Amino acid sequence: MHQINVEHLARVVEVRDGLAFPDTVAGTDSHTTMVNGLSVLAWGVGGIEAEAAMLGQPVSLLIPPVVGVELVGELPPGVTATDLVLTVTERMRRLGVVGSIVEFFGPGVAATSLATRCTLANMSPEFGSTSAIFPVDQRTLDFLRLTGRDEERVQLVEAYAKEQGLWHDPAHRPRFDRTVTVDLGEIVPSLAGPRRPQDRVDLRDTARALHRSLSALGRVPAGGGSTAGSDDSAEPSVEPEPGADAVSDAASGAADGPRDGAVAIAAITSCTNTSNPAVMVAAGLLARNAVRRGLRPRPWVKTSLAPGSRVVVDYLERADLMGDLERLGFGLVGFGCMTCIGNSGSLLPEVESAVREHGLVAASVTSGNRNFDGRVNNDVSLNFLASPPLVVAFALAGTVDADLTKEPLGTGSDGEPVMLSDLWPTEAEVAAVSSASVEPSMYTEVYRTLFDGDENWRELTAPEGPVFAWDPASTYLQRPRSWTARRAPQPPDPVGTVTSSGPGSCNSWVTR
Repeated sequence: MHQINVEHLARVVEVRDGLAFPDTVAGTDSHTTMVNGLSVLAWGVGGIEAEAAMLGQPVSLLIPPVVGVELVGELPPGVTATDLVLTVTERMRRLGVVGSIVEFFGPGVAATSLATRCTLANMSPEFGSTSAIFPVDQRTLDFLRLTGRDEERVQLVEAYAKEQGLWHDPAHRPRFDRTVTVDLGEIVPSLAGPRRPQDRVDLRDTARALHRSLSALGRVPAGGGSTAGSDDSAEPSVEPEPGADAVSDAASGAADGPRDGAVAIAAITSCTNTSNPAVMVAAGLLARNAVRRGLRPRPWVKTSLAPGSRVVVDYLERADLMGDLERLGFGLVGFGCMTCIGNSGSLLPEVESAVREHGLVAASVTSGNRNFDGRVNNDVSLNFLASPPLVVAFALAGTVDADLTKEPLGTGSDGEPVMLSDLWPTEAEVAAVSSASVEPSMYTEVYRTLFDGDENWRELTAPEGPVFAWDPASTYLQRPRSWTARRAPQPPDPVGTVTSSGPGSCNSWVTR
């Protein structure tokens, strides 16, 4: 829903009864904030507020404090929008922005693509903020045109934003309750986990994060924790569980089976990152390079692709990248949150057995927005958030017990080790493929029949009329009885009588 809002529904400037005003959204999901990236103030609400809005009533709230986040510089080569998002999430949680609105400003805003803005805005609940909004600028207008909005709408947005002082001026420093600066040039490849989205981990330190978690569980890594790139000198000395070294071997019957830290799930899922063509194209290009080198995901990894919009599949197919993703197991399983909200399905049988019967500590790597205990899969203890290309990379490596900046993902068909740097596409490659594969007609065609529904939806029978037609046979929705009806005299029960200890109370049922 959030990606559809960004790509089609949002107007940025609304017009009613001859008056123009900023578009706003109140939605019953925390990640309603994603459209903040398109300069639409939106946030998640509860059922009462939603019902009020549906009935045309105002939703009131106290004016919150506003935290300004100044963006400066540009992202270094090889660093993705996801890396930036996880870093900002870490910073905002440390700063403490609960109950606040976060607003981005500064010269770095112009260097931030609209898709990256939406990824940042999507993670507002993980910041703890009510919203995380970007100003209107030229990139806003370009995105509206890219996604097939009509030119009259685009011109209205530009004229209104400039007239009302909402147009972004990189040189202007607005007054905020608090201000923090984020230098885009300092962002490094990152993951977050293994249990909270704000627990950012440098890519090179993934194994170290695993080792800390294993130590807390009373286990030690296979081989005594000597994985390259990790520093266990500060870790407590923990005796391994009896037979821990043989857990996976016993479960899989193979000497090279998965061990603690094995990636059981690698999923490109959720609108948080699938709304960003740059990272999706990067994942496809990395998959193409991996296929050409003869790499495949490890056999214990369950892989899937579930973007938030049908447009994603269209441009990946047009770029001839879907086939390579499918060869690595990242075939389309549906559209929506999927694995991000726990709809991964069961693990592969051998891995499920290793977890349940032998205590294997398995991991997941997903491109979602939350990784709390039990959210992804009850059999997966450690969950990491990462960009789509890194999801593919960890599926190839098969473990988070590695420093992918120094250790190979696997061995190619030529017998040579293959490094992540060998497969990672350049910025120029990603930009060229994206610009050649994404065009407005894709969005207009996909959303042309948005409200029609498929044949299953259209065949549903539904009553018509201005008021709800109550069905007395329904076991789901029943018409509330009036107070008079509830107080109407009832015939005595033929089976039992009620004894009472006082007016309005009932403490026993006596059968005859």
